[in-house]
Amino acid sequence: MIDRIVELEPGQRIRATKSLSLAEDYLRDHFPRFPIMPGVLMLEAMYQTAAWLVRATDEFTHSLVLLREANNVKYSDFVQPGQTLRVTAELMKREGANFSLKCQGEVGETIAVRGRLVLRTQQVGGETAARSSVDAQIVHSLQDKFRLLYPPASGRLAAGSETA
Repeated sequence: MIDRIVELEPGQRIRATKSLSLAEDYLRDHFPRFPIMPGVLMLEAMYQTAAWLVRATDEFTHSLVLLREANNVKYSDFVQPGQTLRVTAELMKREGANFSLKCQGEVGETIAVRGRLVLRTQQVGGETAARSSVDAQIVHSLQDKFRLLYPPASGRLAAGSETA
């Protein structure tokens, strides 16, 4: 969903963008005469942005970054086709595998959505060695996607490497 990561400070914060196009399939139904980005997709953009910060902070150690909680999510403006949602996520606290983040999405100078997310890292295979190759494949795929979203990472993530 997010189009680009524009700024990244592992362990601190990240900024990403999502440009909304009238070509998005879901806009035909949401709403035909007044197309706007659904609130759940605004939340998804915040989650995805926060998850990339967690992955970069954790140096792509885990294959999964799961949403555990979405708290105090408030919507205050629409995102319409032709507009760009600029999402910021700041790491507030880390306790083991749990990351607490403050997130917000802006359109122009207006905050469109904000909230606090708790994300958790884990492996697909847990401690099972037989599934560790699945985890490695997922991490490799995520690193490839990360290089596309954040071109400055290309020099830091060597092909096949598992660290940022």
